[in-house]
Amino acid sequence: MHYGRSLLLSACLVESTEARLLERDVLASRVREVEEENRQIRLQLSQSQGLAAQPVEGNYGNQQWVASADTGPEDAENTAEERANHSECSRSPTAEKCELIHVACVCAGHNASRDVVTLVKSILFHRRNPLHFHFITDTVANQILSTLFQSWMVPSVQVSFYDADELKSEVSWIPNKHYSGIYGLMKLTLTKALPSNLSKVIVLDTDITFATDIAELWAIFRKFTEKRVIGLVENQSDWYLGNLWKNHKPWPALGRGFNTGEGLQLLFQLCLSTNTVFQTAVFLIKHIIHCFQLQHALEELDEDDQCYDFRRERIMVHRVHLYFLQYEYTPTDDGTDITLVAQLSMDRLQMLEAICKHWEGPISLALYMSDAEAQQFLRYAQASEVLKNRKNVGYHIVYKEGQFYPVNLVRNVALRNVNTPYVFLTDVDFLPMYGLYDYLRKSIVQLDMASTKKALVVPAFETLRYRLSFPKSKAELLSMLDMGTLYTFRYHVWTKGHAPTNYAKWRTATTPYKVEWEADFEPYVVVRRDCPEYDHRFVGFGWNKVSHIMELDAQEYDFIVLPNAFMIHMPHAPSFDISKFRSSPSYRYCLTTLKDEFHQDLSRKYGSAALKYLTAQRNI
Repeated sequence: MHYGRSLLLSACLVESTEARLLERDVLASRVREVEEENRQIRLQLSQSQGLAAQPVEGNYGNQQWVASADTGPEDAENTAEERANHSECSRSPTAEKCELIHVACVCAGHNASRDVVTLVKSILFHRRNPLHFHFITDTVANQILSTLFQSWMVPSVQVSFYDADELKSEVSWIPNKHYSGIYGLMKLTLTKALPSNLSKVIVLDTDITFATDIAELWAIFRKFTEKRVIGLVENQSDWYLGNLWKNHKPWPALGRGFNTGEGLQLLFQLCLSTNTVFQTAVFLIKHIIHCFQLQHALEELDEDDQCYDFRRERIMVHRVHLYFLQYEYTPTDDGTDITLVAQLSMDRLQMLEAICKHWEGPISLALYMSDAEAQQFLRYAQASEVLKNRKNVGYHIVYKEGQFYPVNLVRNVALRNVNTPYVFLTDVDFLPMYGLYDYLRKSIVQLDMASTKKALVVPAFETLRYRLSFPKSKAELLSMLDMGTLYTFRYHVWTKGHAPTNYAKWRTATTPYKVEWEADFEPYVVVRRDCPEYDHRFVGFGWNKVSHIMELDAQEYDFIVLPNAFMIHMPHAPSFDISKFRSSPSYRYCLTTLKDEFHQDLSRKYGSAALKYLTAQRNI
C-alpha cells in the first residue's frame, strides 16, 4: 500500500487537432533552428579561443569524453572547458525523446523545501523529457511544494506527494544518529510508498544541482542486468577514511563509502492503493479544469481593448513559494491572537527589521520578487540578526510575471496564510506604535470582535523625515503633530483617503468611536481572518485598498476608530506604478473603467444596498 497523491502540470492549451498539429510542426522547426544556432555558437567560441578538440588529460584510465545529451557527433568542436565540466566516463545514449523520467526525493521542513526548488530548476533547465517528481514530505513541505507546483505552469511535469508520517513506522526501529533524523532513512520506504506500476526511479537528495540533462543519469538503467537493482557513486571526499585529523571517527563505511544523495533504483512492488488512484484522479481533474478555465478566460479577452493588459493581469497565474524561510508559530490560548499582514517588493526590504522591532506578534509577508531577488532576500535575511531571531514571520514569495505589480494578488497570498483568528491589514512602509500588538488583542476582547462584524481602524500618520524619534505615546505624537514633525497621513495629497477617521475627534477621544464609510476611504484595519479578499483586478497604483474597504462596508462591517492606537508612514521614493499613473492618460482611463466595472459587480453581488457607492463616486 502507498499513500501518494498526484498533480499533473500540463501546457494548458485547448485547441483543435489541426491547430495543435500545425503548432507542433512550427515548434519542432524552431527547435531545430535553435539547436543549429547553439551548435554554431559553440563552434565559434572554440575557434575564437583557439582550442582544439583533444581528450582531457588526467587519471581517467582509457575512458574518453563523449558528447552530452544536447550534442552530437558534429560537436567535436566543444571547448576544453566544456569537456572538463562533463563526466569522463563513457555514457550510453540518453532516454528516448518522450520517455517519462521518474525522480524521487524526501523533503521535510522549510529549508529543504527551498533546496528542492533549486534542484527542480536545475533539472528543468537541462531536461528534454517529460518528468514525474515523487516527493515524500512532512506537512510543512507538502503545503509549500503543492502550492508551488499548482502555481508553476510547467508543461510535461507531474508531481506526486506521499505522507512521511504514514511511512515513519517502517524505519523508526532502525538505530539512527544522522543529523537529519528519521528523514535520513525515509528513502528506504520508497518501495512501499511509490506506485506498484513504477519500475525504476532516480533517487535524489534535496541539496543537489544538475549541470546536465538528467536523461544521462536515466540512461544508465540500460546497463542494469537482472542482478542489479541499485546504482550508487563512491564518495569523492576522504571523510569516511577516518584520517582527516587525530581521533577522527566518522560513521563506519566501506572504503570511502557510497553517496546515496543520488542513485538509481529498480522497484518491485505488490499492490496499488485504491485511495491513491482516487486522489490522483481528483488532482488531475482539478488541474485540467483550471487549465480549461484559464484558457477560456484568455479567449474571452478582447486584444483590441485599450485595457487588455489590465484585464489579462487579473487572470495571470503567479508561481508562489510559501514559507520561504523557517517559520514557527504556537497558537495562544485566549483566541485573540493577531497577525500583521503586508506585502512588499525588493525596494522595501529595509523596513523589515524596524517592523519586527515594533511588532512582536506573528507576521505574514508576501514578497513580489524575481528568482534572483529572492536569493538576494535570502542572503539579506540570513545576515540580519533581527530577522534570524524572529521565527514567527512567514515570508511568502510571489514570483514576478507580467508588466504590472499585482498588489492585491500579493496581499491575498499573505492573507490566506495566516494562522491567527484576526489580522491587521497594513502596508510595509508603516511602523506600528510600540505595544500595538498587545493593545489590539485587548481591544478585540473589549469590542467583542468574535461575534460581531467590526473593522478596527488604526489612525495613520506620516513623517517626511528619514530620521525620526518615534513617539512612545499618544501624548508625544500629538506634541509632534503640533510642532509639524508629524502629519495626518496624506493630508496634503489625498485627504479623502483618511478623512472619515476624524482626526480632530481622535485627539481627545478616550473610548472607541464609530465612523461611517465615505467615498475613497482606505484606512488600515483589524478584522477577522474570514474577511473578504482583495480584488485582483486592481494592479499597480490606485483603488487597491479603497475597493477592499468598500466591500467591507457592503458586508455591513462597522468601522471603529481606536483612541489609543496609531501608526506612522516612513518616507520613501515614489513607486514605479504611481509614476505611471501620473504620467499615463491610458493608465488613468483604464483605472476609471475598472472602477465602474467594480461598482457594477458590487451591485450584482449586494443588490440595491450597493447603489450608494456608485452615487458617492459620481458626486466626487
